[in-house]
Amino acid sequence: MAENKTKATLASPQAYVDAIADESRRQDCAALMALMTRATKAAPAMWGTAIVGFGVHKYPLSGGKTGEICAVGFSSRKGDISIYGATDSDGADALLAKLGKHKLGKGCLYVTRLADVDTMVLEKLVAQAFKSKHQ
Repeated sequence: MAENKTKATLASPQAYVDAIADESRRQDCAALMALMTRATKAAPAMWGTAIVGFGVHKYPLSGGKTGEICAVGFSSRKGDISIYGATDSDGADALLAKLGKHKLGKGCLYVTRLADVDTMVLEKLVAQAFKSKHQ
């Protein structure tokens, strides 16, 4: 079985955010990093080259092996900010209904700008998802 390509690295999450060319996106990602730090009470870490992650989520793989990825995280992508792991906890649907303008994909929440969503609701979503993976 292939090894997971996305692993925690020693790269700086702050350097990743600082290198985002678009000033508005850079500010949103800095604010999102602060929001996720508050919500998780965990320090950010880079996962691969483009995901700022918080905590570790271990999940079962075939053959009794386990994989791991950040419990929650985000990445600045071409069109949107991808938020990982925030939508898969009990009660997430009710919070998503109050979140504001967003899209959902397989395990991801996509927002164009933080101004499009209620950041208090987003913080609750992140905290709830993080807690559900660390019981």
